[in-house]
Amino acid sequence: MAGLKIYTDENVDVRIVEGLRKKGVNAFSAIEKGMTGVSDVEHFNYASEIQAVIFTHDHHFLEIAKTLFKEGKDHWGVIFVEITRLSVGESIKRLALYAEVLSPDEMKNQVEFL
Repeated sequence: MAGLKIYTDENVDVRIVEGLRKKGVNAFSAIEKGMTGVSDVEHFNYASEIQAVIFTHDHHFLEIAKTLFKEGKDHWGVIFVEITRLSVGESIKRLALYAEVLSPDEMKNQVEFL
């Protein structure tokens, strides 16, 4: 796998992280990092500190990425999908593909929609 790290916010099903790990992806959740109940900005800052892409269903992360772009500030990327659009299995499959084919530099400052 490429060096892409995937951090899921607290609203993402933990089975997605578990499935990604089984496929060899460096993935972890807000829950296991003790980041439950923090603001979206804090999630974003944490992911940036550890150079991880955020996977989320939360529209607020899109706004944060947009604001950072306007301010000329970097982030390590956002992958977004509506919560009802994909099954857990399909989310795992698609995210694993992203992790396989994209490098952290290719995701830097990008927003992708699954």
